[in-house]
Amino acid sequence: MEERTLLALVVFSSLVVLAETIAQKHAIEIYSLHVDCKVTSRFAHTIVTSKIVNRANESREATFEVELPKTAFITNFSMSIDGKVYPGIIKEKASAQKEYDTAVLRGQSAGLVKITGRKLEQFHMSVSIAAASKVTFELTYEELLKRQLGKFELLIKVRPKQLVKHFQIDVHIFEPQGIRVLETDSTFMTNELTEALTKVQNETKAHILFKPTVDQQKINPELDETLLNGDFVVRYDVKRGATAGDIQIINGYFVHYFAPHEMPVFPKNVIFLIDRSGSMAGRKIEQTRAALLKILQDLRPEDHFSFITFNSKVAEWRSSLLQATAENMANAAGFVQTLSASGGTDINRALLTAVSVLDKAERLPKSSVSMIILLTDGQPTSGESNVEVIQENIQKAVNGKYALFCLGFGFDVSYKFLEKMALSNGGIARRIYENADAALQLQGFYQEVATPILRKIEMQYPENAVEGLTKNNFKLFFEGSEIIVSGKISNELDLLPVEIKAQSHASDLTLKEEANVKEKEQVFQNQSYIFGNFIERLWAYLTIQQLLEKSISAQEEDQKTLEAQALELSLRYSFVTPLTSMVVTKPAGQQQTELANKPTEADNEKPSSFPVGASVKKLSSRYFGITSEDDLDAYRLRSGSPPVVRLRDKTRAQPLANEYPQLLLQLPKQNEIICLNTDGKAQPSVHLLSDPEQGLTVTGKLGDRINHFVQFEVIYVNPPVRIHVSTDEIVLSHDTESTRLPWTESATSTVQGLRVSVEKERSITASLSDTVTVKISFVKFPDDFLGLYFLNTDCFSDKVNGVLGQFYSKAHFENNAYINQRADERLLSVSGSEHKVTRQFKKDYRLESTSDPVSCWSIDLTP
Repeated sequence: MEERTLLALVVFSSLVVLAETIAQKHAIEIYSLHVDCKVTSRFAHTIVTSKIVNRANESREATFEVELPKTAFITNFSMSIDGKVYPGIIKEKASAQKEYDTAVLRGQSAGLVKITGRKLEQFHMSVSIAAASKVTFELTYEELLKRQLGKFELLIKVRPKQLVKHFQIDVHIFEPQGIRVLETDSTFMTNELTEALTKVQNETKAHILFKPTVDQQKINPELDETLLNGDFVVRYDVKRGATAGDIQIINGYFVHYFAPHEMPVFPKNVIFLIDRSGSMAGRKIEQTRAALLKILQDLRPEDHFSFITFNSKVAEWRSSLLQATAENMANAAGFVQTLSASGGTDINRALLTAVSVLDKAERLPKSSVSMIILLTDGQPTSGESNVEVIQENIQKAVNGKYALFCLGFGFDVSYKFLEKMALSNGGIARRIYENADAALQLQGFYQEVATPILRKIEMQYPENAVEGLTKNNFKLFFEGSEIIVSGKISNELDLLPVEIKAQSHASDLTLKEEANVKEKEQVFQNQSYIFGNFIERLWAYLTIQQLLEKSISAQEEDQKTLEAQALELSLRYSFVTPLTSMVVTKPAGQQQTELANKPTEADNEKPSSFPVGASVKKLSSRYFGITSEDDLDAYRLRSGSPPVVRLRDKTRAQPLANEYPQLLLQLPKQNEIICLNTDGKAQPSVHLLSDPEQGLTVTGKLGDRINHFVQFEVIYVNPPVRIHVSTDEIVLSHDTESTRLPWTESATSTVQGLRVSVEKERSITASLSDTVTVKISFVKFPDDFLGLYFLNTDCFSDKVNGVLGQFYSKAHFENNAYINQRADERLLSVSGSEHKVTRQFKKDYRLESTSDPVSCWSIDLTP
């Protein structure tokens, strides 16, 4: 009886604890969350209202979190607690910071806005509310939607973190040009939630309503957990005629949208400038390879292209640009797949080399567009390291002739440096986030600039009747984007004429349009859900953005003038920009002052371990008592970090690389290259690799006079094909037929999906869908020999074997196994046996340039 009573008490206690836990979890209840967005001619005005009640019997903290687009400016925030309103006040940043610093000294602090991803930043506010009290948070932000790849995108982040009784998203769109296409997308939508989504659309208007019930929000009926966690996206485009664009006018301000389409595309001359320094190793270089392979497929036959790679050294894939023929594209794909990473970062010399290649280029299409696309993940550490000198050098070299686009991979780059360099040379900068979709980000950027259809665009308006004109001259226009110009017109103007001059691939263009001011203003009359002065606010938004962008590449005095103009507009129109801050004062008795700043992309970077331009030696000595690079390696070993592998600048001693290895491979999923030598001369043939699941076998024969391979046999099961490769010729055998392919000319042969491509006197590539790609380089100096390597090695199965094959399934480094704490020796386990390997520099037969050594772990094996 006592045991049953005790058991009952335990169960009752557990239920009480569980009930209390559930009550604690839902003590702060969001009972209403409403996102109301009005889009008028691309300009979006969004209000997020959250109503919260404290159902606990004591004070609790209520939190309001909103993720908003980076391109948006916050314009208002308020919180209402028990009928009293606490508004946010927008001030000059320096003044607000002073007020905030004073609060910090009193122990009252917390920044309100931070970047949370490549498209979003988060506004966060917490406030303590009494038992049974309610608080209403309201945040307003505005943005001008940008047309990319033919569509405008409105992104709303949905993450209430609990079930909400009254949840609603309203999106109203009004586009006087007419809505051509409208679609919604969501990362969390289910069949049940789809029933809560409605779309109503006519010629010029659309209303999207998403209003799920509590039951529809649940992950399943048994759990009080919400499905609503992700992106809610609205995409649309407008109708366009073959005119000089569309002009809209209201309250004395105009906006002019121009997006021609179905025009001939300029041929491109593109240099892909790829950072392959040590920090790009691993996932970054893999994603870069994947993206470049896709980008190559998107080149048009009339385009010309080349690759320049750089670390401490700069290497040109070809001495001039090549046309995007099938043969050149196949050769380029083979080159891309060999990209590996090591060494420092000489951005200055790499960019100057790219400009020089374009300057010297011959036989390019007369009417074409030349551009450099730079991808780097770090700061200049080799050669010239002063970023201001680099910017000056590049601007002087480019001299307005080409467009420079800078892509910063990850958060170790100096985004300000890249952005200033791009904007100073007719391009833009973009950060590539180190996510699983980094390759897609790279491809997406290329697609935005892949189709230039106009250049030297001038949008002309009457000078005496228009003031405050935003940017009206544009170097390039790409298919799928849009040019926007805005300004203020005089009261006396009845007709607003516009003239557009531009160069297309076919001819010079002149387009003219004339807008009747009164007729245009009538379009926006009686539109109940349109916020009144939207064109004026659009003009202010666009002007501020362009002033800030212009200030990035301006001289110091001009920069101050531009920022002063942007600040005046930010305060006048109540925008939280990088020059202003919103001060929020909480109720008495709480941490009273909070500050909302507008973060920039550059604010999102990791602090640099070593400032740009500083030497490793100086900083190491200063911070760690390290006075030599050997000391630095020893320090890194003690701290559990691998040693630094250095490729010296030309001004310093070069690593010795007098010989080629017999075989080169990169360990799967590891940023380590193996140089392998075998003693196989006693055997007529060396069994290098077999993979029964891939149906692939490779054998090789060493030369009689040289210790390198002079012959390979590549055998496929399906299709049944044997490829005999020697330094004399290539023989392709299938069934009873044989085809001879000489090294003296480029050729391609395909047998049942197996593609065999010969690049004249350079290499042969055998590729088959979903199978490892085999590539063999033909090296002519000092003696003719062949170099084997594999691409797409993640296709190998666990059953791969052979002298070379075992490294793809049964090889790994022992953790931190540096022999005698030496940075140049490690233990490598291969098929259960341990081997001492040494760090050496070898010539890389995968590359055309023999002057660039590869850093690898060298091992000798006997078959």
